Amino acid sequence: MENEVMNIVLTDEEGVETEFEVITKLDIEEKEYVIVVPVDAEGEVDAVALRIEKDESGEDILVTIDDEDEFEMVSEAYETLFLNEDIH
Repeated sequence: MENEVMNIVLTDEEGVETEFEVITKLDIEEKEYVIVVPVDAEGEVDAVALRIEKDESGEDILVTIDDEDEFEMVSEAYETLFLNEDIH
């Protein structure tokens, strides 16, 4: 997946499509992650972390992070990145 900021459309288990803005892409321990937020969200909204994997045909797919330790690692990297940006 490229590093440019973009919007993506994800489909949930019920088939509902939601457009998300990709806030950033993170490379951590040889894995790639994206942090996304819903485009149409109003008020304060939580960002969602997803891991980038390859499907059988080599295409990028986004999967949820089920492992608590992995999720914590990605959350800490994201917070560190944006806290450092706010300071400068």
